[in-house]
Amino acid sequence: MTVDNLTGLDDEQREAVLAARGPLCVLAGAGTGKTRTITHRIAHLVSNGHVAAGQVLAVTFTSRAAGEMRSRLRAMDAADGTGVPVASVQALTFHAAARRQLQYFWPRVVGDTGWQLLDTKFSVVAQAASRSRLQVSTDDVRDLAGEIEWAKASLISPEGYAAAVAKEARDIPLDAEKVAAVYAGYEKLKANRDGVALLDFDDLLLHTAAAIENDAAVAAEFRDRYRCFVVDEYQDVTPLQQRVLGAWLGERDDLTVVGDANQTIYSFTGASPRYLLDFSRRFPDATVVRLERDYRSTPQVVSLANRVIAAARGRVAGSKLHLIGQRDPGPSPTFHEHPDEVAEAAAVARSIKRLVESGTAPAEIAVLYRINAQSEAYEEALTEAGVPFQVRGGEGFFSRQEIRQSLLALQRAAERGSEGDLPEVVRNVLEPLGLTAEPPQGTKARERWEALTALVDLVDDEVAARPQLDLSALVAELRVRADARHPPVVQGVTLASLHAAKGLEWDAVFLVGLADGTLPISHALAHGPDSEAVEEERRLLYVGITRARVHLELSWALARTPGGRQGRRPSRFLNGIAPQTQAEPSPNKPRRQKGATPRCRVCNAVLTTATSIMLRRCETCSVDVDDELLAQLKDWRLRIAKELKVPAYVVFTDNTLIAIAESLPTDDAALVAIPGIGARKLEQFGSDVLELVRARR
Repeated sequence: MTVDNLTGLDDEQREAVLAARGPLCVLAGAGTGKTRTITHRIAHLVSNGHVAAGQVLAVTFTSRAAGEMRSRLRAMDAADGTGVPVASVQALTFHAAARRQLQYFWPRVVGDTGWQLLDTKFSVVAQAASRSRLQVSTDDVRDLAGEIEWAKASLISPEGYAAAVAKEARDIPLDAEKVAAVYAGYEKLKANRDGVALLDFDDLLLHTAAAIENDAAVAAEFRDRYRCFVVDEYQDVTPLQQRVLGAWLGERDDLTVVGDANQTIYSFTGASPRYLLDFSRRFPDATVVRLERDYRSTPQVVSLANRVIAAARGRVAGSKLHLIGQRDPGPSPTFHEHPDEVAEAAAVARSIKRLVESGTAPAEIAVLYRINAQSEAYEEALTEAGVPFQVRGGEGFFSRQEIRQSLLALQRAAERGSEGDLPEVVRNVLEPLGLTAEPPQGTKARERWEALTALVDLVDDEVAARPQLDLSALVAELRVRADARHPPVVQGVTLASLHAAKGLEWDAVFLVGLADGTLPISHALAHGPDSEAVEEERRLLYVGITRARVHLELSWALARTPGGRQGRRPSRFLNGIAPQTQAEPSPNKPRRQKGATPRCRVCNAVLTTATSIMLRRCETCSVDVDDELLAQLKDWRLRIAKELKVPAYVVFTDNTLIAIAESLPTDDAALVAIPGIGARKLEQFGSDVLELVRARR
C-alpha cells in the first residue's frame, strides 16, 4: 500500500525520507523536525514495500521520546503490502527493546537458571562496599552506583576501571582501586542469588549483545525478525548501546541514525558523539542529510544560538549545524546583570509575572539553571510573586532529603539550647551532614554539598536582615518558608536544570546564573579552559537557548548573597555577545560600544594586546581555525584589493581574517563583533564574507 508521506516536509526532510534503503545519517539541529522526519521515513519505507512493518525496530533514549514516536506513527494512514499498519512498528528505548529480546532468548542461551531485574542497585552496592570494608555514606553508595553504571556503559571491567578513569581524568567519589573493588564485589553478589541471576539495566544490554554475538542460531532468528533499524539521539549512545546495535545489525547496513553533536551533554554517563561523527567512515556509502531549518524558535533566538556554538572548538565543533530560523521575527534575547542571586531571582519572577499577566500560560515558561541547588531562590521569588511553579527532574528545595535532615538537626540543636554566633552554629550543625570547606568528589555528594551551601547562604541572608534571630526563631522561619511553597502543579512555571530540559521547549525561557564557575561549572574549568569538559558546558548553554520559542532572557549575578563581594564575571560563553561584555549591535546598524573590557573568549582573561583584542582571545589560547576558509578569505581579499587599488591590509588585516576563520560569523551582528569590522566595512564587504563562511558549512 503506497501512500503520500511527503506532505508538509521541507526539501531536506523530504531528501531524508526518500533516501535509498541503507545507511542514512540525519544531522538534525534543534527544532528542525527530526521526529517528523524519522516517522515519515519509517512510513515511506513500510508503505512502499521496502520493509514490512514488523521488521522495523526504532530505538531512542527515553520513554517519553519513544511514546511520541509511537503516537506519530499511529496518526499515519500507512501500511505495508500485507495490510499491517505502520503503527505496529516497535518504537522503544534501548533497554525496553533489550529486555523483550532477552526474555525470549534467555531459556535457549542460559538454560534453567532464572533471572530477575534489579530495579535499584543501591542495596547490592552498599553490601559490596561493606564487604570491601569501606565506611560509606548514602551519597557515597549512590556515587558508587553511578560509577558502576558509567563503567558498564563504557564497556569497562572492574580490572580496567582504574586505568580508564586515569585516562579520562574523571572525577570519582573514592580512590579508583576502592571503586573497582566495590564494582567487582557488586558483580559477584549479583551472579547467583538462590539460583536466580540478578540483572541490572546495563546487564539487559550486555546479555542481549552476547546472546546474538555468541549463538549463531539466535543471531539468525533475530536478524530474520528485524531488518531495518532507526536510532534517535544518536549522539547520546554509549559504547554498550553501540555494541548492542552492532549485534543487531551484523553485516547489514539498513540503519537510519539521527542526531546533533552540538547537543552532546551526557558524557558523564558514558555517552559519546564519536559514533555519529564516524558514521560516514563506518558506512562510506551512507547518505548524509543536514536539517538546519529551525521551526521552533524565532530568528532572534536562532541567531543567538548560532553565535554561542560558533565559538566551539574540538572535533564535535567540526560538525556544527547552522540553524536557519523559519518563524516570524520576535523580540531579541535580553541580557541582565544583577548585584546578587536574590536580586536576580526577584527580577526573573517580576518578568515572569508580567508575561503571565500579558497572556503567556505559566506552563509555557521555564527557568533553567546549571545545578539543582539554584532552584531555591526561584522557588522563593515565585512564591512571593504568587506564581505557581513545578520543579522538574528533582524535588523542590525544602523537599530534598538533605534539607529535611538539616532542618531536623537544627531543630534538635535549638532544643539543646546551642548558643553562639548563629551562622557559625548552623555551619557546625550541618558539617556532619556534608557541609565541607571544599566541594567533595562524586556527583551525589557534590549535589548534597551544593544544597547545604545554598541553605547556609539563605541563613546568612536571614541573619543579616534580622540580627536578633536566635536558632529557634531561625528554624521557625525556615519551616514557614518551606510550608509556603506551592506544590508542583501541571500548570505552573517549570524550574529545571539544563540537563533535565533536554528535549523540551517553552514559549519563554529564563537562563539564570550564567556566571563563570557556574556555567561553565568550576569542576569543568579544573580540566583547563580549552578542555572538552568546558566545551560540553558550552553545548549545555546552547541546548538551553534552543529550548525557547519566542522569549529568551539570560542573566547572572555578581555576588551570591546581598552585600557580598561582587567578584563574579559573566560566563565566558557570553563574551562578545552580552552587551555587558561587549556592545550588543543594534538591529539596524551594528556597532560596538566603547569602554567594554575585552576578555578572552577561551579563558575569560582580560585582553591587553592589540593582536589578542583583534582575535578576541589570548595569543596563547588554542582554537580551531578553518584553514581552507582562511585561504579563501585571503584570495578574496587580494582580488578586492586589486579592484580597489589599495594594499590588502586596507581591506582586512591578517588578524581580522584569522578571527573570521576562527569564529565563523553567521550574520551581521556576529561579524561586526569582530574588532576591525565597523559599520563601513560591514556595508562594503559583509555580504561577501558571510557568503564565503556559509559556503564552508
